[in-house]
Amino acid sequence: MTFRFLQNTISRAYSCSVQRVTLIPGDGIGPEISKAVQKIFSAAEVPIEWEIVDVSPVRRHDGKVGISQSVINSLNTNRVGLKGPLMTPICKGHCSMNLELRKELNLYANVRPCRSLEGYRTLYDNVDVVTIRENTEGEYSGIEHLIVDGVVQSIKLITEKASTRVAKYAFQYARDNNRKKVTVVHKANIMRLSDGLFLRCVRSVAQHYPEIQFEEVYLDTVCLSMAQHPDQFDVLVMPNLYGDILSDLCAGLVGGIGLTPSGNMGLNGALFESVHGTAPDIAGKDLANPTALLLSSVMMLRHMKLGLFADRIERAALETIKEGLCLTGDLGGKAKCSEFVSAICTKLSNGCKQALRSLPN
Repeated sequence: MTFRFLQNTISRAYSCSVQRVTLIPGDGIGPEISKAVQKIFSAAEVPIEWEIVDVSPVRRHDGKVGISQSVINSLNTNRVGLKGPLMTPICKGHCSMNLELRKELNLYANVRPCRSLEGYRTLYDNVDVVTIRENTEGEYSGIEHLIVDGVVQSIKLITEKASTRVAKYAFQYARDNNRKKVTVVHKANIMRLSDGLFLRCVRSVAQHYPEIQFEEVYLDTVCLSMAQHPDQFDVLVMPNLYGDILSDLCAGLVGGIGLTPSGNMGLNGALFESVHGTAPDIAGKDLANPTALLLSSVMMLRHMKLGLFADRIERAALETIKEGLCLTGDLGGKAKCSEFVSAICTKLSNGCKQALRSLPN
């Protein structure tokens, strides 16, 4: 009996229609890790059809430089996307394509689970925290202007609508995922109007989820406590800039942003991504670690109600890391990206055979 027959037999057990997903490979190592995910999905026979698009900045009909309308149309049609890292010029050139995507698609909540990986040792054990970041406004609203030479004003925008929306998402996420506590992170003692509004909105939403413990903690206190006892936190919800900083801090507790997934949830769809850099120094050398994008794709599969495939891929990836026999350089190993991917595919193959043996005759 051939392996292909084995795969087809298992796939019939998971039978479902093929769904189309927008794939943005990204810059630098992005195309390599995107191909790695595609190969693993193929090995697992995930019922997905990829629509690959390019988000290189273009000059639109209104004269502004940004994302092409074809990319926006693809994401609006498919409603689910997976994105590799994108390069953003510093203090020059085009604006952040990441920020443009969030604004264009109204991706209002960024979700970053940070969980200790068995077998990969860090200074902290049993970390299991989720950061939920308001994704559309705050200091990242992009409202800046020059007052006079040497004086620049940047406006922090906080609205009741956006704050309430992300607060509802955070509490519903906690309820749906059997989480016990939501912590709102703020600096309302200093920014009394902006952070004060955000805090009041979260307080109001918390009243509708009496079964979930709720607490309010200053940003600096959370950072200190996270470095000392991260196990005291569960789900954290916060404005944009705080979430950007704190989510990376949490990732550092479990091994870095190369190991942590990320999802951006919107009103009309979702975009999942790796949040690490483009690493141009190793691009094209088969040295990249695809774990962050792979785990983000696992989040994507669960969002698409393809949990069986998500579980198989996640289990194969985490077992490969746990064994420590085929790790990329950033994880302390000497394996190439392709070797790491092959090891995961082998585990998927073995898992398929085991599943077949468990089926009734």
